[in-house]
Amino acid sequence: MADSWEKLLEECNSCNACELCKTRTNCVFGVGNKNADILFVGEAPGDNEDKTGTPFVGRAGQLLNKFLFAVDISREDVYIANILKCRPPKNRDPLPEEEDACIDFLRRQVKLIDPKIIVCLGRISAMRLIKPDFKITAEHGKWFKKGNFLITAVYHPALLLRDPRRKEDMLADMKAIKAQLDKMNKDSQ
Repeated sequence: MADSWEKLLEECNSCNACELCKTRTNCVFGVGNKNADILFVGEAPGDNEDKTGTPFVGRAGQLLNKFLFAVDISREDVYIANILKCRPPKNRDPLPEEEDACIDFLRRQVKLIDPKIIVCLGRISAMRLIKPDFKITAEHGKWFKKGNFLITAVYHPALLLRDPRRKEDMLADMKAIKAQLDKMNKDSQ
């Protein structure tokens, strides 16, 4: 039977495939336009996200909103999810076995959304979705073709909070994403 959003969310909320289910407050499934042209994928929920059940609502999410606004992409027009749907303790990096336990939820979300562009938010997402040896400093903003999707990676907004010097690179990458989307939409008319 084909997936539905309701079925997928129900499975995610009741998932106990890894130990993170024992410490979560909320499953952080994803949010946004279910027919989005752009899917943003982070690594895992943080504390604010665990409390609210919504991805990218803390300081990093607020910064992401500013970049979206700066390039005229509405947050309401995109979908935002993470590889992990549960918060790792103390916001540590996801463990490979946690990613393995959770990645199928993201794959099924991608299938339901069918975006034109997937944007990895940070190194960990890019290493999982683009290639295992992805180097964010050297390869951010580069485009890759994966199946039916164009995929790229940008710096994680949380990194930009710690290292504001990289904000110019982020803005350039976001402008390129907007230009690519505009081109794809124009080509499909």
